[in-house]
Amino acid sequence: MKGNNVSHHTYRLIVSCPDRVGIVAAVSGFLSRHGGWITEASQHADQGSGWFFMRYEIRANSLPFDDQGLREAFAPIAEQFEMQWQVTDAQVPKRVVLMVSKLDHCLTDLLYRWRSKEMFFDIPCVISNHEDMRDYVEWHGIPYHHVPVDRDNKAPAFAEVTRLVESYDADAVVLARYMQILPPDMCHTYAGRVINIHHSFLPSFIGAKPYHKAFERGVKLIGATCHYVTEELDAGPIIEQDVIRVRHDDTANDLVRLGRDVEKAVLARGLRYHLEDRVLIHGNKTVVFD
Repeated sequence: MKGNNVSHHTYRLIVSCPDRVGIVAAVSGFLSRHGGWITEASQHADQGSGWFFMRYEIRANSLPFDDQGLREAFAPIAEQFEMQWQVTDAQVPKRVVLMVSKLDHCLTDLLYRWRSKEMFFDIPCVISNHEDMRDYVEWHGIPYHHVPVDRDNKAPAFAEVTRLVESYDADAVVLARYMQILPPDMCHTYAGRVINIHHSFLPSFIGAKPYHKAFERGVKLIGATCHYVTEELDAGPIIEQDVIRVRHDDTANDLVRLGRDVEKAVLARGLRYHLEDRVLIHGNKTVVFD
């Protein structure tokens, strides 16, 4: 395993459901009856939608059953409160396929965080529509798959990407500056499991060299958005955002440098929240228990 920083073996109980009286009491009472030691608890009641969100971490050795036993024992409560829910084992690393084109700052940052064990996940492979990053990725001992994309017929390429993602049993896919638009069927199949990063100028500065365009307009803030991928381009549920202030004497190259810094930092935070099951999607919005 790479990047295991879990100090205690815990299970995570993630819940969203229509808000009503008694949810916290029912869940906490259930855990108490079974000796469950809660190490972290987060709740949020959304007044606008009338939905309730919860994330509990429970010490695994305090319970009389494993994660599957926890699911079976908790199922009646989940049914009673009409919950959308899951139980995950914090000791099992999520398998994350990384996708990249030619810009390497986000990929190299995630590879460093993985190799240094700063973040807890596995990288079964990297997929790219270019060969540029092969040597660097393979130096890390990670399989590299070059899947070129024909601009006139993209379907075969994305069929191969889908095959690879399935063959590696990926839990999530990260577009680490992968400069191709995923087809709608892929967005639907992997809803809530594909994470993207882009600069936050959209829709003001679309297309190539957005930082240079922003420089010409004299912008004072540049930023990045990490979000889940949907069929609507760059409009999926947002996980994380941040900005950096631009000085009057910064050059266009300074903006590019600052922009890449904020992109990789925001992507790393967004991925960390996802890996730790801190992101609950509701419609086109998210609740993030950071």
